[in-house]
Amino acid sequence: MKSGYSIDWTVEALNNLEGIIGYLTNRWTDREISNFYKLLDKRLEIISKSPHTFPDSELKTNVKRSVLSKQTTVYFEVKTDKIVILSLFDNRKNPESLKI
Repeated sequence: MKSGYSIDWTVEALNNLEGIIGYLTNRWTDREISNFYKLLDKRLEIISKSPHTFPDSELKTNVKRSVLSKQTTVYFEVKTDKIVILSLFDNRKNPESLKI
């Protein structure tokens, strides 16, 4: 069984994650934060093992997207030996504000 690609994060994606966790911390319980991390971990594992099963982004070539939840989409790029997480985008925002 293939172990999958390694995953790297851009500074933008890490900032997005920090913002999401900050929002959840102020508005939700530790349980919801834990559930978000579990959901994200599972999705990253799937992306790592089968990145080409996800659709291409309509915003930029060579970028794929995965809807994590109603509120969040993961944008990533498949490199030769790794996956680069470009953004955890808040779907309620204007798509023109997406930085990928």
